[in-house]
Amino acid sequence: MTNTQESMQSESPLQQYYFRTLICFATAGTLASVINWSDINLLHTLTIVGLLLYAYGTYFFTHKQSPEALAKTSRWLSYVDAGLIGMVLGFVNFSILPCVLFLTMIQFNALISGGLRKLMEDNSAFAVGVLISFVFHAPQLVLSTSIEISVASLIGIATYFLVYAIYMHQRFHKLSLSQKQLENEQKWHKIRAYKLSRYLPPTVWKAINQGKDETLQAERKKLSVFFSDIKDFSQLAEEIEAEALNELLNHYLTEMSKIVTQHGGTIDKFMGDAIMVLFGDSNSQGVKTDCVRCVSMAIAMKKKMRSLQLEWFNQGIKKPLQIRMGINTGYCTVGTFGTSSHLDYTVLGTQVNLASRLESAAEPDEILISHETWSLTKDLVMCRDKGEIHVKGFALPVKVYQVADFRKDLGKNQSYFEDRAEGFSMYLDLDKIRNYDKEKVIDSLEKAAERLRDKVIV
Repeated sequence: MTNTQESMQSESPLQQYYFRTLICFATAGTLASVINWSDINLLHTLTIVGLLLYAYGTYFFTHKQSPEALAKTSRWLSYVDAGLIGMVLGFVNFSILPCVLFLTMIQFNALISGGLRKLMEDNSAFAVGVLISFVFHAPQLVLSTSIEISVASLIGIATYFLVYAIYMHQRFHKLSLSQKQLENEQKWHKIRAYKLSRYLPPTVWKAINQGKDETLQAERKKLSVFFSDIKDFSQLAEEIEAEALNELLNHYLTEMSKIVTQHGGTIDKFMGDAIMVLFGDSNSQGVKTDCVRCVSMAIAMKKKMRSLQLEWFNQGIKKPLQIRMGINTGYCTVGTFGTSSHLDYTVLGTQVNLASRLESAAEPDEILISHETWSLTKDLVMCRDKGEIHVKGFALPVKVYQVADFRKDLGKNQSYFEDRAEGFSMYLDLDKIRNYDKEKVIDSLEKAAERLRDKVIV
């Protein structure tokens, strides 16, 4: 009669009622088997009626309770259940088989619903029930093996365990279905989360995912800001079909994004063919290192653009697409801006505007950097001094530099060569030349040089 699932709050009062009713019938049947119907024992009769009324009454007492109140009530009812079992066993003079069966059931229910603590509590309640039986009945301490008593208790307990097994099978089946549904939901949640993460800056996604979006408030940071765009892209849009333009642009942005990721930058936004990248907002490695990574990314983009130009030329785009890039380093205001219905995570400030102006002032295939950026990278990067330029929105001229390449890649260790003239264009990256292509490249260069020497140019 112990409440078998009082620790499982998902179990309804109706289910608890069914299990309690089964045990009440088992104990009542066991007690009824000892009644001498020619001389009915009033105590036994009242106990049987009380057991049935108890099972019936506990349902109406508990079926409207909240889950929290039901859990507490069920714990106390489990003590009453164990005590009644102990009292009934005393009334049947501790017949061997009923004692074994009911005690086994108490241990089973206690361990499955509450562990060792519940086991001690229910056995204590059982002992109290046995002591109470001594008050109303003086049991004969000769162990009885009455077949009638044994059969009644065996049928009752067997029925209980059979019903309980069916019930647990259904519960496990429902749990298995729920687990599969949960796994599918988690799978689709991860897919949706991945898709959503592609539309948000890493800083925003990480903060929201960890429930720390309050950390996205505006603050001042020293960042390296990068801008780039494709020269005469609007003109190209008028010359080729929209589908081809869309494919070209997506291919370009994909390749550039890979380079941004390789150098640890954060893409702030795409604006058509323009790209805005930040260094120092997330995963900062220090202002100097962030600045070097930003310039390194720009150099890698410039080199990648050479191979893309060849691809596009083979696709029918005769005029090579060229990019302009501008970089500036300085203090910016970074955070969320907007209204309660729409927010945008970005950077604002004069230093951001300067980076954009440098990109606009750059020549095709040129990387322009500010004096602040140059001072942080000059020991690693070779730059050409381009003097001062007048920038819209700035009262004073701005000192700018043109990025050539890393110092280690120039001179005797130079591994990257590029040059261009009317009728001539060369792009050579020694780091990407494979051993089996080396002789082929040398042969092509020698043939071109020989033909050029023999050519009489008027």
